[in-house]
Amino acid sequence: MRLTNGMIKQIALQQSAIDANCNVEDFTLGQNVVTVSKENILARKYLKLPHVCNLISYGDNIVATISEEYRDIVENYINKYPVEHCFETPNMHVLNDAFQELGFRVCFMAEYFLPDVQVLAALPCDYEIKILKAEDFKDLYIAEWSNALCEKRKELDVLGVGAYDAGKLIGLAACSADCNTMWQIGVDVLPEYRRRGVASALTSRLAIEILERDKVPFYCCAWSNLKSAGNAIKSGFRPAWVEMTVKPASTVDEMNL
Repeated sequence: MRLTNGMIKQIALQQSAIDANCNVEDFTLGQNVVTVSKENILARKYLKLPHVCNLISYGDNIVATISEEYRDIVENYINKYPVEHCFETPNMHVLNDAFQELGFRVCFMAEYFLPDVQVLAALPCDYEIKILKAEDFKDLYIAEWSNALCEKRKELDVLGVGAYDAGKLIGLAACSADCNTMWQIGVDVLPEYRRRGVASALTSRLAIEILERDKVPFYCCAWSNLKSAGNAIKSGFRPAWVEMTVKPASTVDEMNL
């Protein structure tokens, strides 16, 4: 089955609805929606549900999935400011301050990308390219490939594309089967081989391989990570949705050690 851009977005919306315990239509209502977060076996595997507060926007509105006791905080916040301003400073401090009094903080802020099949193509690479399977990753769970692979969730790493210089692995894009329909791409290139088009060649090639398996590739980065966002765009991906997540203050502190 050849997936179109419309089909790809619909699949992403369906997954977001599962993750947020809402209806697909809630993301296009033109008004904000608040739902109660619940565990769901079909949610993205790395999500720790239920959420305290997670804001999702595809651009038209905000769907906030929350623990019920924080409804007033979140409703007041998302209905006070324009959609785009709710995901950035200075308005974000209003939400953070309210939650910080209760032992929580804003923790994750991310932009998600989906492939544009009208422009996606296998970009050229000056190095040998190999398709890798899960069994090829066993010796690659080291710092150099920590964006492409996740040691804590090895069982989800299902497919990769490697670039080799005289037999030496110099770049790796790999994907994790984070849910039934969507696989997330991560990529690493050794420092001395960067700025040579390796990352985009690997990312675009892996995206095509994922689509050929009737799965939707997606890509995520912080919007301040210009190199990563630039790689997504060059590789044929386009911005699709954004999320902002509140976590316990202890979690934030641990990540800052």
